[in-house]
Amino acid sequence: MLPLLRTLWREPRAPRAPRRTRWDWLLVALVVPGAVLEALLRPDVPWRWLSLVLTLALAPLLLLRRRAPLLVLAAAVAVGAVAEVATGGGLPEALAQAPLVVLPYALFRWASGREVLAGAVLLLLASATHVLLSGSPAATAGEAAGNAVGGSAVLVAVAALGLTFRFRARARSRELERAVLLERERLARDLHDTVAHHVSAIAVRAQAGLAAAAARPEAAAEVAVAALRVVEAEASTALTDMRSLVRTLRRNGTAELGPAPGLRELRGLADGTTAGPRVVVEVAAACEDLPEALQAGLYRIAQESVTNARRHARGATRIDVRVSAREDEVLLQVSDDGGAARRRAAAGFGLAGMAERAALLGGTCTAGPDPAGGWTVTASLPRPRRDA
Repeated sequence: MLPLLRTLWREPRAPRAPRRTRWDWLLVALVVPGAVLEALLRPDVPWRWLSLVLTLALAPLLLLRRRAPLLVLAAAVAVGAVAEVATGGGLPEALAQAPLVVLPYALFRWASGREVLAGAVLLLLASATHVLLSGSPAATAGEAAGNAVGGSAVLVAVAALGLTFRFRARARSRELERAVLLERERLARDLHDTVAHHVSAIAVRAQAGLAAAAARPEAAAEVAVAALRVVEAEASTALTDMRSLVRTLRRNGTAELGPAPGLRELRGLADGTTAGPRVVVEVAAACEDLPEALQAGLYRIAQESVTNARRHARGATRIDVRVSAREDEVLLQVSDDGGAARRRAAAGFGLAGMAERAALLGGTCTAGPDPAGGWTVTASLPRPRRDA
């Protein structure tokens, strides 16, 4: 019990409490005429005009119940206590019942943990005082106990309702936050895969240009122009891809987004203008009709694998990208013919991102040295069955 109270004590206020709505004004519009009618028509209302004034004083408090739930509840209890002592009979029942139900609900729905505990104690004291002061001399102990139990049951039900909506809203908020986080991770992987690929090509081409210029000083200008053309093309492509990713972050859904890259774009990795090992892409004919999401995943994994090979494969002259399909599986293999020396000992974000992509598609992705030499990345993804 004590740990639960400590947890409740640290509970913050519920976020995003709505402002006054038309339903709030409708509630007040029902309470005010009801108070007037009950005070005027019921013959057993003591101190009729005082009861009416005190009851009407509760109506505006209903508009503030979300902003200051504990303060409003305390004010309502104070008004009820004054009416109980001054009139000897309390407020008109119908009007006293409405705040009694709405205000505790607002307390448990919107208040902080400390306010909830303080308000619960206040409600218990107010209920006990009401039972003691409003009890008839002729009432039996059983009747008094029944009234106490009935009132407590109403308060418990209202509190449970408020807590239910509170925790349901929190669970929904956490689901939304998790969805946003997953989307950010996906965009981060896309950004890393896209930019890293083009930036690596820029770096490799610049290094190749410097080496060629040093070896052939008389042709330095020609080599520099060729290198700058490749750098410009890669930078423009990277900028276009980044703009596409930024458009997906906009809240306005009117931005036109291009289709996700697929196996057709995979052949673009074999662009001969990029310096470094030659890339050879082979895509089986059976893979042409794969779902768009699966093709996009294959493309991103292959793109990251080619980027890693260009960056880390020492002495490599060729990178092979092969995509094949079986009845229930699509296999992607990216291998290079670099030296057998130990490379890429630490798995960076790229390798982790490839594994996450494969896992999201229900498959696996592994990377490691090939017994025949070089490095091989293998991704195995399930192939959806065709409907008969």
